Amino acid sequence: MEAYDRNVPYNQLPPLPPATELYRDEEVLDRLMVASRRLAELKGLASTLPNQSIFVNTIALREAKASSAIENIFTTDDELYRSLSYQEDDYLEGPAKEILHYREALWKGYQKITAEKELTLDTIIDIYRVVKKTNEGIRPYQAEVVIKKRGWGSLVAETVYTPPRGKGIIEKKINELLEFLNDDTRFPIDSLLKMVMAHYQFEAIHPFRDGNGRTGRILCILYLIQKQLLDLPILYLSAYILQNKDDYYWKLNGVTGTRLWKPWILYMLEAVSQTVEYTIDKILRIKKLMDNTQIVMLNNNFPVKKMDIPKLFEQPYIRPRNLISDKIKSVNTAKKYLSQLESLGMLDREKVGKEYIWFNTDLMTILSD
Repeated sequence: MEAYDRNVPYNQLPPLPPATELYRDEEVLDRLMVASRRLAELKGLASTLPNQSIFVNTIALREAKASSAIENIFTTDDELYRSLSYQEDDYLEGPAKEILHYREALWKGYQKITAEKELTLDTIIDIYRVVKKTNEGIRPYQAEVVIKKRGWGSLVAETVYTPPRGKGIIEKKINELLEFLNDDTRFPIDSLLKMVMAHYQFEAIHPFRDGNGRTGRILCILYLIQKQLLDLPILYLSAYILQNKDDYYWKLNGVTGTRLWKPWILYMLEAVSQTVEYTIDKILRIKKLMDNTQIVMLNNNFPVKKMDIPKLFEQPYIRPRNLISDKIKSVNTAKKYLSQLESLGMLDREKVGKEYIWFNTDLMTILSD
């Protein structure tokens, strides 16, 4: 293997897959089996839920927050949910706005992957454009993009990686990556292993000026949906990466510098296993809270049939107009029902600007854990 110079564009980035001996052994296969089994459990659990959309919404929001935090875009849970209760982009500022863009990109990607059945360059670019709210596409071949060392120190930060650069090079490498992902006849490799390998490759290609990390993590979830390992984007993968961020970047660099594929693959398979467990716990706790909410309503003669209970769990802050439906036709009726739930101790009310909104404290507790 040629020596790798981190100050020179990595135009010799080899296409996938790596040589079998670099990753395929008993330890990898054992961890792959565990991760695959847990993914199947999550998919099965989600299929039994009466209304999957609320879990997609809440889990997607947690994924968006964690993925943005990996990129050092921080907000408190309260700030995030308070801002997102407005739902209109014009009302959002700073980190909350970035997080909403991530969630929007995740949904856009989900719609495209379910319609087209495979990842395409157009889908990748569309996701990036929503994440960054830009009209840019693949970075210009002359753009001198480099990855600098994070943290404080010298005023001139140390270069840790220089991604491929040159006319047509990025496009060629992205197309090779898409062929690897979409062609199972030519590349008959387990889909979960493909996702792990492809995530490294995408980050190494670094096709955009910025936002590659968030775009790449969305692509991981979409590929699992493409290969029917999940039906919906409910895998909260960024939670593990955020908690083990140093390892994440260390093992990425290990593949680049010395072809250490096995540690990277083991890391990502463990990320899948642990975040599946985490996501299952979230889903079960939210489902139990919904069931308990309905029981309290029934015990207190609340008109349950007129309330779309899942709407109380789409996010912690609830505006009266969020409840408008065929069952609740006016804001005043929605306010009446929310006030009744408040009197039962199930919601808290506070004034934000000129209006009152209601806060589902128990849901907030589950999402914040």
